[in-house]
Amino acid sequence: MLKTSLKLWLIAAAFCAVVLPVSCRATRNLPAKQLKVATVTPPDTVFNITLIGDECKFADHAEYGVYVPSTAEKIRGVMVFQHGCSQEEFGLSRHHDVQYQALARKWDLAIIEATIFGLCDIWAFPSNGSYAALLLALTKAGVHTSHPELPQAPFLLWGHSGGGLWTLAMMHEHPERIISAVCYSAAWDPDWDYLPEGYQIPVLLRHAGPGEGADNIPATARHSFAKMRANGAPAAIAFTKGQGHNYSYMRSMTVPFWEASLKQRLAADGSLQPLDPAKTFLGDTVTFEIFREADYTGDKSALCRLPDRECAQAWSEYASTGVYVDKTAPEPPYELTITASGDNALLRWRAEADIESGIKCFNIYLNDEQIGRVPEEGTYQDYDRNGDQSRPVIPPDMSFTLPGPLTGTCSVEMVNRDGLVSERTTIQCK
Repeated sequence: MLKTSLKLWLIAAAFCAVVLPVSCRATRNLPAKQLKVATVTPPDTVFNITLIGDECKFADHAEYGVYVPSTAEKIRGVMVFQHGCSQEEFGLSRHHDVQYQALARKWDLAIIEATIFGLCDIWAFPSNGSYAALLLALTKAGVHTSHPELPQAPFLLWGHSGGGLWTLAMMHEHPERIISAVCYSAAWDPDWDYLPEGYQIPVLLRHAGPGEGADNIPATARHSFAKMRANGAPAAIAFTKGQGHNYSYMRSMTVPFWEASLKQRLAADGSLQPLDPAKTFLGDTVTFEIFREADYTGDKSALCRLPDRECAQAWSEYASTGVYVDKTAPEPPYELTITASGDNALLRWRAEADIESGIKCFNIYLNDEQIGRVPEEGTYQDYDRNGDQSRPVIPPDMSFTLPGPLTGTCSVEMVNRDGLVSERTTIQCK
């Protein structure tokens, strides 16, 4: 989809032809029916909130990173990330994460990530103050962004270790607020029952086996899964052999799991709906085979229950290999411009991160010959395999200095982290 405003495109082309030594005409060789005019939107809002003192009696202090897309007239849900015990030292990053931001823009979601500086055996239980603090941070964020609906919006929860316990506790205490939940090596094997609404929440539980560590981590996943499935819940489990408590590719499964949950759970009026049994699939945790639930006549209680076929296929790959690999190429960059910069020229562009696998790099071409890469080496933005923190927190600028004088064409293509390459977007330089 060509996202440039036609009016602005014409103005830019005229300006470049008269003022600059190069012209600016971006093309992708698409049929006319695929060309769409888009409006120019203001920047998204990214900021931090700190709670301390009377606002954070359960810990020394707590920090929250918030992202709110400017494209959302109303926030429909909030992606909530809760770190594990002692991992507050890694700081905030996911509100700057281009992959999660792309998912948020698609579904009109906000992002909030917590770093809590306190004892995790206190904050891991929402009733001790961490839930009230989350709502307070969302209320402050709603005022700052003119989105008063933020503290009432339902949650997509993600928690690691002690944060995984917090996620299960949220399902126990506030199930009516939760669209879907992902528990990455949840700890402490809680023994509690859930309300009926809790057994409607799609939940993905992951562990790495007996060597994962203390706090009954594998047992937490197994016992929670067994209880949830005995009550018909849409729960799935994955044992990622060869990985560890602080090492996994959890994100590769989180995104397709959340998307599948959003499609069925989040109604247009903001209410939460149970999964449609005509669409759900079952997954065998030993063979990794999947089955349409409506057609399955055997005992379902030991099988995973997943929102739809696509999610079940992703789970089968993730559970059997430890990672789900993106199968679709990213969208190409858009809004290419070239401006004079001394004897050279500065090429700029915009791009929407691949929702399934983010951005690895951009390749730059001059007259179909590759002349550069952004970043020059490494990955544009990756995530560590421990607590899923975004690295680097602030990704590079989408720009490249071109050697002058220029003739012919310049092109940019995007490569996602799974190595799939977009179409090239080309700008004519005269």
